[in-house]
Amino acid sequence: MLSTLLAETHEELAPLVAPPWVFAAIAAAIFLVLAFVTYSYRDVTNRHGDKTINQDPNDHGHVSHGPSGAAHRLTPVSEGAARRPRIGVMGGTFDPVHNGHLVAASEVQQTFDLDEVVFVPTGEPWMKADVTEAEHRYLMTVVATASNPRFTVSRVDIDRDGPTYTIDTLRDLRAQRPDAELFFITGADAVAQIVQWKDVGELWELAHFVAVSRPGHALDVRGLPEAGVSSLEVPALAISSTECRERVGRGYPVWYLVPDGVVQYISKHHLYRSSTT
Repeated sequence: MLSTLLAETHEELAPLVAPPWVFAAIAAAIFLVLAFVTYSYRDVTNRHGDKTINQDPNDHGHVSHGPSGAAHRLTPVSEGAARRPRIGVMGGTFDPVHNGHLVAASEVQQTFDLDEVVFVPTGEPWMKADVTEAEHRYLMTVVATASNPRFTVSRVDIDRDGPTYTIDTLRDLRAQRPDAELFFITGADAVAQIVQWKDVGELWELAHFVAVSRPGHALDVRGLPEAGVSSLEVPALAISSTECRERVGRGYPVWYLVPDGVVQYISKHHLYRSSTT
């Protein structure tokens, strides 16, 4: 009796049970819908995600503060507008380039979110005399920066005739990269004397100045536009090119003060050695 009842019930319910291929088709359809939704979300994110870089919904070009209290400007990114490239300009005689220069450039690059730092060896420095041949200084800088993909070296000052002035450096780089925002990196002691530089009024229009200093060094900004200069402490700046030259001249090593490749370049070309050494 019971078996007969179960058999009759199975026959009644059988038409209501879908065949296996129906379940497989439903599962495939759900998978396709989920894949499409995921792809669409990723596509929208990739195309619009960079619009919020350094951008607060209520921010309209404010001043932000980085490590060591260094203030720097964040460029507002308007709806639909691309972010301007941010390029650091590291000028100097680099006689020789040392690890303090490299650490300073790296710290500024990180703090100010720079896309690139261009090292610009001075051609004929107007404030210094008796410097090493420009080509040697250029090549040492190339060797020193080769391992960092964000570092490059420019010949604009070396290839230009006459004394090197910062205003000419920035004009040339601005002509090469009119789309970029420039950040000129220099020592705090040099910034303190900037009022004596050629065409100083135009300097603030061409670049934002970043004054790097040794820890504990107070930057004197009297007479300088507050929005035009930022400061950043860099411990490795205790190293100086003068000290490196003097050590080589006395026969002392400069390993770990300058990059290894620069040590070898100095030795190969017998730089900074007196005739009696």
